[in-house]
Amino acid sequence: MKVSIAQISPVWLNKKATTEKVLTYIDMAIAEDCNLICFGETLLPGYPFWVELTDGARFESSIQKDLYSHYLSQAVNIEGGDMEPICRKAKEGNIAVYIGCAERGMDRGGHSVYCSLVFINQEGEIKSIHRKLMPTYEERLVWAIGDGNGLITHSLEGWTVGGLNCWENWMPLPRAALYAQGENLHVSVWPGNVRNTTDLIPHIAKESRSYVIAANSLMHRDTITDDIPHHELIRGNANEWMGDGGSCLAEPSGKWIIEPCAKEEKLLIAEIDMEEVRRERHNFDPSGHYSRPDVISINLNRDRQKIIK
Repeated sequence: MKVSIAQISPVWLNKKATTEKVLTYIDMAIAEDCNLICFGETLLPGYPFWVELTDGARFESSIQKDLYSHYLSQAVNIEGGDMEPICRKAKEGNIAVYIGCAERGMDRGGHSVYCSLVFINQEGEIKSIHRKLMPTYEERLVWAIGDGNGLITHSLEGWTVGGLNCWENWMPLPRAALYAQGENLHVSVWPGNVRNTTDLIPHIAKESRSYVIAANSLMHRDTITDDIPHHELIRGNANEWMGDGGSCLAEPSGKWIIEPCAKEEKLLIAEIDMEEVRRERHNFDPSGHYSRPDVISINLNRDRQKIIK
């Protein structure tokens, strides 16, 4: 199977323009006969980098209220059809898509934002929306806590693919929950930093004896445009690179196929081979012959969190 990683910057906090950029990269992947393309965490419409740059924990801050209101206005309304252009493109090109988005949770009133990883199959159907289980550090000031509804795997060209958002790739039990469903291609999505993927991605590959993709975004200070509320404050406090990439791909032995790529917008492409999975599962299969479900098992709650049941 041929897989691709779109390491790109969002048109930061601009849902429409970022969607157009996503479609351009899907077209590029289709032209290369790729079966799967992966985009970074909350690429659509962008990661909330402003929080740590603008005293984000200050209570009743008019600055934070302005920025959250803008973020909410640009967040993805899946029920409202915001993903339909991407779904149509996936169907048109017979390509599956993993994409991170800031999701406006319409099933929870529509005024809270979730860090969601969306899987769209080759028929253009949304098959899972995984809301990040636990936002990290400053993310907790803008993102709501997710649930296990999207912790499922999908069949793709004979492979079993699953995915997690950013820091939850460090969580052993969500990883194990995907392994237990037969995962042999793992997709991890990140807002973008080489330091996040250099050590972890080979570890997950060797632990799972699977191929592991890291899809990382980019974020440069120049991405902060004048139409964003308090842009001068954010830009003035920002480093040159807030997200420097780090997209990569490791094989089931833990060796690199694509080493972490930094500070460059690029479509990364590679072919993966099921034989390598079978070879590495010979002496370790985490949910097969090397598991002991009579001793250790996982209780996975896939219910979508709701106020009224």
